[in-house]
Amino acid sequence: MAKKTARKAHPTKRTPTRSRPRTARPRLSAARLLQLGLGFWGPRAFLSAVELGVFSVLAKGPLGENQLRERLGLHPRSARDFLDTLVALGPLQRNAGKYRNAPDADAFFDRAKPGYVGGILEMAAARLYPFWGSLTEALRTGAPQNEAKHGGEVFATLYADAERLRGFLTAMTAISMESARAIAAKFPWKKYQTFIDVGGAQGCVPVQVALAHKHLNGAAFDLPPVGPIYDEYIRSFGLETRLKFHAGDFFRDPMPQADVLIMGHILHDWNLQEKHLLLQKAYAALPKRGALIVYDAMIDDARCHNVAGLLMSLNMLIETPGGFDYTGSDCTGWMKEAGFRETQVDHLVGPDSMVIGFK
Repeated sequence: MAKKTARKAHPTKRTPTRSRPRTARPRLSAARLLQLGLGFWGPRAFLSAVELGVFSVLAKGPLGENQLRERLGLHPRSARDFLDTLVALGPLQRNAGKYRNAPDADAFFDRAKPGYVGGILEMAAARLYPFWGSLTEALRTGAPQNEAKHGGEVFATLYADAERLRGFLTAMTAISMESARAIAAKFPWKKYQTFIDVGGAQGCVPVQVALAHKHLNGAAFDLPPVGPIYDEYIRSFGLETRLKFHAGDFFRDPMPQADVLIMGHILHDWNLQEKHLLLQKAYAALPKRGALIVYDAMIDDARCHNVAGLLMSLNMLIETPGGFDYTGSDCTGWMKEAGFRETQVDHLVGPDSMVIGFK
């Protein structure tokens, strides 16, 4: 009789379990936020370079530390650190012990060149930088922190002094130039014959539009003291027969009539009621099928990407009693309330976008 062999029970084979690798928690660091808080150091150094005319001096040719220090009137203690900071930041280059302008600094920050845009930064250094030191107070009070804090009024102060006004208008040209060129390229100008830049300042936008479109005639509408500065700028381009100046106050006077009206870096200066009033006055001045172009450093609709637009709105807190920046959606809503039948939002350059309203 065969002997039965007892079977050994084999335990069920199990795939060995592998422990999941633990995701290491990111190590927190304060470095990013500390740098954010101290980030004003670099911009302040650059503003000082603009004020001192560093780039205008070096536009004539490279200089060594001692030569440049003497030309600029700098104390020897920190001149080298200052100049090397500008090298590290990028506006200057250093080769064989001599400093020279970086190409963009040479093109745009030499006061002798027509492309000079440093006026806006000179104004920032002289006015905005100290005023922004009171941002916390502005956030608590909602009150401007500029000349108005001591009984003055920013526009009255600017317009009362011809040279200060010229500097301000030159600064506005610097900050508007790239957007002006984009407006000249992106808007369907072939459909129109005339335009007026409301609050046209020195005339940057009218000039760029007129240069790009020979069939157009235009003008600027601004306060009377602006007129001579505007006319001088227009003559420098040989456009005086096509571009005129209308003196007036856009709150007190009717807006001049044209096929297209433009409001650039204007609407954000005013409170909501004043914004509505300006849009209504523009609508009334336009013919049927006319168009209004509004451009500013518009905040993105999500209100979290266009940092420059958000900071500009804080600047309006510093500078104005009720001004604030806004989103493209905000502006299209206001335009529709004013009566515009159709609107569209187009990005221009950098932080700037335009909203077009068609009557």
